[in-house]
Amino acid sequence: MGDKAHTHPGAAGRAQAADHPASVRNVVLVGHSGSGKTTLVEALALTAGAVNRAGRVEDGGTVSDYDDIEHRQQRSVQLSLVPLEWDGIKVNLLDTPGYADFVGELRAGLRAADAALFVVSASDGVDGSTRMVWDECAAVGMPRAIVVTHLEAARADFEEMTRVCAETFGGDDPDAVLPLYLPLHGPEGPDGHAPVTGLTGLLSRKLFDYSTGERKESEPGEDQLPLIEEARGRLIEGIIAESEDETLMDRYLGGEQVDVETLVEDLERAVARGVFFPVLAAAPAADGARQGLGTVELLELVTGGFPTPLEHGTPSVTTVDGRPRELKPCDPDAPLVAEVVKTSSDPYVGRLSLIRLFSGTLRADQTVHVSGHGLADRGHEDHDVDERIGALSTPFGKQQRPVSHVIAGDLACVAKLSRAETGDTLSAKDDPLLMEPWEMPDPLLPLAIQAHSKPDEDKLSQGLSRLVAEDPTMRLEQNQDTHQVVLWCLGEAHADVALERLRSRYGVQVDVVPHRVSLRETFGGKAAGRGRHVKQSGGHGQFAICEIEVEPLPNGSGIEFVDKVVGGAVPRQFIPSVEKGVRAQAVKGVAAGHPLIDVRVTLLDGKAHSVDSSDAAFQTAGALALREAAADAKIHLLEPVAEVSVLVGDDYVGPVMSDLSGRRGRVLGTEQSPGGRTLIKAEVPEIEIGRYAVDLRSLSHGTARFSRRYARHEPMPPNVAERVKEEARTAS
Repeated sequence: MGDKAHTHPGAAGRAQAADHPASVRNVVLVGHSGSGKTTLVEALALTAGAVNRAGRVEDGGTVSDYDDIEHRQQRSVQLSLVPLEWDGIKVNLLDTPGYADFVGELRAGLRAADAALFVVSASDGVDGSTRMVWDECAAVGMPRAIVVTHLEAARADFEEMTRVCAETFGGDDPDAVLPLYLPLHGPEGPDGHAPVTGLTGLLSRKLFDYSTGERKESEPGEDQLPLIEEARGRLIEGIIAESEDETLMDRYLGGEQVDVETLVEDLERAVARGVFFPVLAAAPAADGARQGLGTVELLELVTGGFPTPLEHGTPSVTTVDGRPRELKPCDPDAPLVAEVVKTSSDPYVGRLSLIRLFSGTLRADQTVHVSGHGLADRGHEDHDVDERIGALSTPFGKQQRPVSHVIAGDLACVAKLSRAETGDTLSAKDDPLLMEPWEMPDPLLPLAIQAHSKPDEDKLSQGLSRLVAEDPTMRLEQNQDTHQVVLWCLGEAHADVALERLRSRYGVQVDVVPHRVSLRETFGGKAAGRGRHVKQSGGHGQFAICEIEVEPLPNGSGIEFVDKVVGGAVPRQFIPSVEKGVRAQAVKGVAAGHPLIDVRVTLLDGKAHSVDSSDAAFQTAGALALREAAADAKIHLLEPVAEVSVLVGDDYVGPVMSDLSGRRGRVLGTEQSPGGRTLIKAEVPEIEIGRYAVDLRSLSHGTARFSRRYARHEPMPPNVAERVKEEARTAS
C-alpha cells in the first residue's frame, strides 16, 4: 500500500459485472450526516475514472448528472450503490445515510457489504451513533478502516483525530487503530493555516504530493525523517502484534529488519481478519484536478486489504418450511441465493430491487422464486411466488448499465420484481430457499394519518402497501380499537419522508391527526341497572325488561356474564339475547367510548311479553341496562402501560431516569452493560411515550436506544381520566 504507481485509468474505472468473486470488494461507508461520505464516494469515482470530473458521470459519449446520488444523500433517505474498478477489482461502494432515522438503510448496507469504511470529520469528531455502529461491526467481526475527512477546515487536526479514534474504536487495544500515512502540509496562508497538500507513507517512507491535482511521489527531506520514523515504528509494532507469524515480534525486537513487502502482506491480512483498523486521510479533488488527496491510497487499501466475498460467511439459509440448508460460501455454480437489500421506484423503469448475491448466478429474464417471511407484524404479508425478473443492471447516478448476468458476491439491480420487498430472498424456482433476515430496528414513533379527500382515500391503501414494501423499518397498523391508520416510523425525518413519498410518488395526500392510545373502561364498584325497551306503535310492538348487577373483576378477566333469573321472568330463549346486548355495549364503552373490560354482569330479573318480546328487543334492553348501571357508578379509565427498556451511556443515566419519572414512569431497576452503558427498565403509560423516540434521542445526543412492549391496562389518574372524558363529551 502506497508503493504502487497509478495513472488515471479512464474508462477502465467504469465497473461492469464481475467474472469471479475474488475480483469483488463490497464496502459500506458509515458516518454521521455531514462527515463527507458522499463527497468521498465522488472523489473515489473520479480517481478510478468512473467519472470524468467531479459531479458528472460519462457513459458512451453522453453525460448525465451524478448529482442525483448526492442530492438523495443530502435528503438523508437513501442507500446508494456506486460501482467502480481499480486494478482489475470491482469495488461496490455502498453510501449510507448519516441520519439516525434511516438506520434501516444503514443496516441494509451492512448486510450487503463485506467491509466498512468509517468516515470521520476532522472538525466534528466521532458521534455516539457512529460508535454504536462500530460496536455492531465488531460483534460480527466485520473488517473496518477509518477515513478522516474535512482536513481543509481551519480547526482540523489529523493527529488529534487519530488519537480520538484510537481511544474510541481501539477499546482495550488502541494500538490496533493507527495511521498508515501522515498529512503533508503546504506553506501557511495569511490566516496561519497550513493546508494539507499530500501524504507521507509510513511504510514506504515516500511523500505523495497531490498539490497539482496529480499524485506525485518523492523522497522525504532529512528534517522529516525523525517524525516519520517515530510514527513508523509504532505502526510496525502494531502490525506485527497482529501478525499470524508468532515469531515475527521476537525477531523484530531482536533487531531484525522486517522488509516492507512482509509488513504490507501482514497488514492486509490483519485488516481482512478484522483485527487491525488503519486510519487514512482523504479530501476531494480541486476544480480541474483528477485525483483527490488520499484517494489512491484508500483504493489500494480497499482492493488489497479488504476481504473478498469468498471470505465472508453466508447468512443462515433454510428451505421455505424451515429445514437448514448448507451452501458452499459464494460459489457461482451453487444454488441461487440472493437477497433484496433495497427496493425503490423509478419513474421510468418502475420498481427496482438492489440485490446481493450470496450464492449461484442470476441471469436476465430468469424466473426465480421470491420468498418473504417474518415481517407480518409490520404490514408485510408472508409470500412465496415465482416471478420472471426483468433486466439486470449496474447503477451509477441516474443511469442503469445493462449486464447479462451477476455472480455470487456481486451486487446489481433487478427490474420489475413486482412482489419482491426489501429483505426478501431470491432463489431458484425449483429449489426455493429462505435467508435468515437481518436485524431491523423497531419503529417506535407513531404517525396517525387519514386521507385528505375521497380520491386520496381510494388510493391510500395501495400507496401504503407500496411504501412499507420498500421500507421494512416502517410498520403499518390498522388499529381496531381507535380505528386509526398508524405508520410507525423511526423518527420525525423518517415520518416526513414517508408523507412526501406518499404525495409525490404515489399521488396520495394525507392529513396527520393526533395519535390515540387504546384506552379501556371498567367499573370502580358494584352497580345495578334496569333496561326497559317497550314500544307500541301499531302492529307488532317491542317489549323487553331486564335487571342486572355489575361488579368489577381482577385485571385480565374480560367480560363475565352470569344468569341468575328464577321463575322464568326472562324466557330462556332470550337470556343469550341479553348477553349479546351487554357485550355489544361493552365494546362501545359506557363512559368515554372505550371498550369495557374486567366486569361480571349478572342478570337478576326481567319481564317479557308473549307477543312483543323478541331477540332484538332483549338485546336493546341489555345494552340499556348496562348504560344505566354505568350512569350510577364510578367508571375507571384504564390506560395501557408499557414495559420500557432503555440502553444508555452511563453519562446520561440520571437525566433519562428523571425524564421517565416525569412521564409517570416507575423505574424497576438498572443493569450494567458492556461499553460503559446501563440498561434501565421501567413501566411507563403509553400515552406518555408517544414521542419518546424523538425525546430520548435529544436527551442522550443520539446514543441511547429503547424497546417497549405492552404490559397491561391499569387505572388512569383521576385528573387525567377526567380530561379524557371531557374531551370525549366535547367530541360527541
